[in-house]
Amino acid sequence: QSTQVRGMSWCWDDPGEGNTSWGGGAPSPNSCSPPRPSPHPASSPPLQDIRNTVGNIPMEWYQDFPHIGYDLEGKRIYKPIRNKDELDKFLEKMENPDYWRTVQDKMTGADIKLTDEQVELVHRLQRGQFGDVHFNPYEPAIDFFTHEVMIHPVTNRPADKRSFIPSLVEKEKVSRLVHAIKMGWIKPRRPKEETPTYYDLWAHEDPNSILGRHKMHVPAPKMKLPGHEESYNPPPEYLLSEEEKLAWEQQDPVDRRLSFIPQQFRCLRAVPAYPRFIHERFERCLDLYLCPRQRKMRVNVDPEDLIPKLPKPRDLQPFPTTQALVYRGHSSLVRCISVSPSGQWLASGTAPLRASHPNTLSAAPAPGLCTGDGLVVGLKNLSGLLQALKQVTWHGKGDYFATVVADNSSMQVLIHQTSKRWSQNPFRKSKGLVQCVLFHPIRPYFFVATQRYVRIYNLLKQELTKKLMANCKWVSSMAIHPAGDNVICGSYDSKLAWFDLDLSTRPYQLLRHHRRALRSVAFHKHYPLFASGSDDGTVIVCHGMVYNDLLQNPLLVPVKVLKGHALTMDLGVLDVVFHPTQPWVFSSGADGTIRLYT
Repeated sequence: QSTQVRGMSWCWDDPGEGNTSWGGGAPSPNSCSPPRPSPHPASSPPLQDIRNTVGNIPMEWYQDFPHIGYDLEGKRIYKPIRNKDELDKFLEKMENPDYWRTVQDKMTGADIKLTDEQVELVHRLQRGQFGDVHFNPYEPAIDFFTHEVMIHPVTNRPADKRSFIPSLVEKEKVSRLVHAIKMGWIKPRRPKEETPTYYDLWAHEDPNSILGRHKMHVPAPKMKLPGHEESYNPPPEYLLSEEEKLAWEQQDPVDRRLSFIPQQFRCLRAVPAYPRFIHERFERCLDLYLCPRQRKMRVNVDPEDLIPKLPKPRDLQPFPTTQALVYRGHSSLVRCISVSPSGQWLASGTAPLRASHPNTLSAAPAPGLCTGDGLVVGLKNLSGLLQALKQVTWHGKGDYFATVVADNSSMQVLIHQTSKRWSQNPFRKSKGLVQCVLFHPIRPYFFVATQRYVRIYNLLKQELTKKLMANCKWVSSMAIHPAGDNVICGSYDSKLAWFDLDLSTRPYQLLRHHRRALRSVAFHKHYPLFASGSDDGTVIVCHGMVYNDLLQNPLLVPVKVLKGHALTMDLGVLDVVFHPTQPWVFSSGADGTIRLYT
């Protein structure tokens, strides 16, 4: 009889009937004889599982393959998915009550649960007994040979001579093996490393890691040190009166300021045992066990590393640094200034704080044209110009200019054409109180700034292209970069917003360099400079480099704070304009002066 317990393969032959196989042939190594009637059918084990047809070969040959053999139809028998480690096996051993009787079939790779008869068979084999329960090993032996001792041997042939001489063939084989071992061709088998049945989860932990156990240890919080009220002889002011004791007893334990009543003893020997000692120790243990604790990781950061690395101002020259001239002559605040395209002439406008006169000037970009109030008199449509002008701005070619009036109707923005001497209203309804408007220097775009937003319109398609959100309370001024892809907006809440039109509709960067409201912002036409004037009496000049590479963001660096204007009626700098060719800046203020910084 042959028995394969681990692989669940069974072959049985009745010991009393010999090893006769079905059909008269010799039995194959991995096959069994067909079942025959047994005298004990109740205890007969099941037949062998022959789904795998690989034969009697070492199953280690399939260790590196995804399958374990082939079935009767020639299809692969794939290994079952097993991702169990030692911890999973341990948990299964603890939770599965049939774990001790579950074995793995090496031929199919499946887990098989042994029956009670099979478990009993295994126990009998482990004790050195026969597999068949009904087999009696102590039956009377049948003497097939005679018990009489014969005087003559079966054969009397003398031994050969070669049996006394060492074999030369074996000597040659041994010599070849010794030579192969010396040359390193044959290496001894390495002993298999036995994996431990258990392992430490933190055995391979990096001791220098921040998350190490020794560094993640959170110490228990310390108890509060006792005060004077817990003394055995506290001061009289810590003792409770009768009314206070009565109020303490009527309060809930959570609302009490003290969890005990202070008592006074004449000496330490008169102090009795504390009755709530075990209760307080138990509550302390509950606090340590149930209350979660978290360790705050303090990050040591150098404050200098948080400041962006900007170039030094002296490497970004030229830019205005010194007050060169002061233009005087106005008796009131100077609302607006404008420089001629040649840079030789400067026009300024003044008005009282509450006046209906125009408070804006703009020099025409075309030679020989300059606008204030005189040019718009000859236009046909003057219905929108009956109120005070807030702004006049020119198109880059000099034929068109736009005006803004202090009105909340649909007529607050008009576009005029000087060659045809006619005006038009681009908007049918008002989108809010317009603060300022600008023409795009290159493309047919029209910028309209309201209190919270900047809308960009396409004049050819007559549609809204983009809507910029300034993230400020009230927009006061606006300027466009000469390249046309960047816009800056000043606001009355002391913010300057830089917009990158190719990047987003939200500000690329918000600058908060001024302490009070911004009144005017301006770009230089040739130098990478922009300036802002504020009611704090200062003009801040910044370096604003816009790169041709779209993947590189603009570089914004404040380089100089220009001072000189005196505050008048809580107003400071009202207008800022750059020189068209030189790195100079003009500023007009509420003190009635115009200053040139070079």
